[in-house]
Amino acid sequence: MSAKNGAVKLVAGNANPALAREIAKWLGLELTKASVRRFADNEIFVEVLENVRGSDVYVIQSTSYPTNDHLMELLIITDALRRASARRITAVIPYFGYARQDRKVGSRSPISAKLVANLITRAGTDRVLTLDLHAGQIQGFFDIPTDNLYASPVMVRDIKERFDLGNLMVVSPDVGGVVRARGLAKRINAPLAIIDKRRERAGESEVMNVIGDVAGSTCILIDDIVDSGGTLVNAADALIAKGAKDVYAYITHGVLSGGAAARIAGSKLKELVITDSIQPTDAVNKTANIRLLSIAGLIGEAINRTAAEQSVSSLFD
Repeated sequence: MSAKNGAVKLVAGNANPALAREIAKWLGLELTKASVRRFADNEIFVEVLENVRGSDVYVIQSTSYPTNDHLMELLIITDALRRASARRITAVIPYFGYARQDRKVGSRSPISAKLVANLITRAGTDRVLTLDLHAGQIQGFFDIPTDNLYASPVMVRDIKERFDLGNLMVVSPDVGGVVRARGLAKRINAPLAIIDKRRERAGESEVMNVIGDVAGSTCILIDDIVDSGGTLVNAADALIAKGAKDVYAYITHGVLSGGAAARIAGSKLKELVITDSIQPTDAVNKTANIRLLSIAGLIGEAINRTAAEQSVSSLFD
């Protein structure tokens, strides 16, 4: 692959080594040898074991659970690379933790997404590549160039290969996700429905109404994050009650905390498709109706274009 900022190097933290290896394989590169380990008191220690002087280095690290540990790994790896005279450091963050704290929700509450963006910038990162930010304005929280990639091309390709497009209905699980759902519906020329729900407390949701005629349709729920799974399960129940034939879900980031995998397994969802932006747990891997979709090619191509100073946005035209 070509580069204008020195030799391209890939460094991986411990958040998602499987994805890092797949990205490296797609690019035809080897992961740079590095040691990311902990002292007895769980302090993180990083040592880069290859020469990176003058290199264009990409640090592949989702800030997923345990979020704080993986964030600190990213910051310390960045500092190690800066002190080793890397020419440019790009943080490749397939899943950006703290993204749901993107605004003040009450008096004296933080905007943690902005704080994390500041930490990443001040550590010495020159550029950020991320995927399907929970809120578009987070891109503006960074004072460095930031590319927000979209998983929709990967999802559209998978949907076209597996479904009869003539009987599909794209569904947004809430009003806030309408723009995302409408964009995917346009790509596959499918109608759009919306779930109107009322959230009584954090982590719980109650479906109130289905806006649109879903009777007899195969419904595909689209969202960026699935955490507890409650929203999807309730949405699937509501759609089936309104006469939907089958309900599938395509979600970018499978956080799936607590008993979410068991909740999905016992739901009316025919299948939940998530990307590998977050390394799946054993419980997720063992759940029959959860399937992984690889984003290694998408991120690999974005890295390739960034290294060659080519357009990244044209990937989504």
